[in-house]
Amino acid sequence: MPTQSPPTAGHIVGQQQLASYLEKALNVGPRNVVLFLQDKMSIEDFTMYGGAFGNKQDSVFPNLEGALRSSASSVVLPAVSWPASNAVIGQLQDQLETSPLYMDPETLSQLRLNASSPALLVFRLPYGIGADLMSAKEVLSGNDEVIGQVLSIMKTQAVPYTAIYTALRPSREAASLSLEAGVGGGRSLLQYRSPYKDRERERERQRRIKEKAGVYGPVEFKENENTCILLWAKGLSVSILRSGNWEDHDLTSSTFGEGASPKLHGSSCDKTKARLVLNYENVLGHRSFKLIFGMSQRYYKVSARRWFTLDIVELEYDGTKATFNGSRNIYAPAEYSYRCELVTSFRWPLLVPRSSKDPSNQWRVTFEDFQIQGFNVTGSDFSYASDCAGFFSPGIWMGLMTSLLMVLVLTYGLHMIMQLRTMDRFDDPKGPAISVPQTE
Repeated sequence: MPTQSPPTAGHIVGQQQLASYLEKALNVGPRNVVLFLQDKMSIEDFTMYGGAFGNKQDSVFPNLEGALRSSASSVVLPAVSWPASNAVIGQLQDQLETSPLYMDPETLSQLRLNASSPALLVFRLPYGIGADLMSAKEVLSGNDEVIGQVLSIMKTQAVPYTAIYTALRPSREAASLSLEAGVGGGRSLLQYRSPYKDRERERERQRRIKEKAGVYGPVEFKENENTCILLWAKGLSVSILRSGNWEDHDLTSSTFGEGASPKLHGSSCDKTKARLVLNYENVLGHRSFKLIFGMSQRYYKVSARRWFTLDIVELEYDGTKATFNGSRNIYAPAEYSYRCELVTSFRWPLLVPRSSKDPSNQWRVTFEDFQIQGFNVTGSDFSYASDCAGFFSPGIWMGLMTSLLMVLVLTYGLHMIMQLRTMDRFDDPKGPAISVPQTE
């Protein structure tokens, strides 16, 4: 591989620069890529738990450090904007022209790789405190053991590979945010015009047309004349990978709006389970096509309330099922609806393939301005929405802090003005001068 110099200290690597690093590495280096994708990560994790203060024996990254030392070439990027690292799977897909395979060490041991055929193997790693109250140090130590197991298996296969270790989001608040934070998860390689941007422009144009035409109502499924499931979205689309290219199909016009009457046979609902089945015809060459949402609700003792989760999103076509899991990221109180600006399986994915061998690895789903409710529905209106976005965003914090600073300055100024005292005696230029005794 060509030698790549690390960025200067304090520099935050953006999407285009990261794409350049990946492009240089994959054009010359091995095209079997092992991606360790952690939920969260920051440079401070390596400072705290990597034995950086002379206590090297306490480091939780022995396998990672050993891999860096034994590697023929390596590069460390201390600061990468999280939208760039979040879109790294899409960038690697474009570079390698292959779909990701979500793996675990046991599955990898049964897989046989070929040096002449590119592969993208993704290993998801957790971060933070888990359900069994594991500390961040223990979780990172466990992740390092997984990295060691995977690299040992790759060594036995004797196939050259490129390994990448990164995360979806920072584990700690960054001192400054990249300007690309407002760009979203779009990706564009340096040497060619990405068709993804063209698709985004077309979707934006279609969205504006729909907005001008008016707002349409949600899809309703009724059981015994009572509405029990509601679904609404500005955009529903699916894509399939064929011959290295993604083919898109927009389901919005067939699902919502005037003249649209989606077939819901196969749907069902009760107090603990809900299943919404949208039936279509002639979608991407498949005569029969179903988009299925499976939901469930249960009582959680910790929060002392019931929550519902979107367990699966399933694509069923011509007897084949492609299943995405969503229970980890898509949930809300049972009496609320769930809403999110963007639900996808590839960009900030809230939906992940069920397994590495599932047909869902060949599919992409995109739900724009998505809202769903499967329990406690009253009438034809959604209940209060539990949004996937956090309330206190960086912009809100910046506004609050700026307002507080201005209030403090104003208060200080008013206090100083109130301390001013006017003279109680004035000199009359036409009368005698005021005599001020020295002893007074």
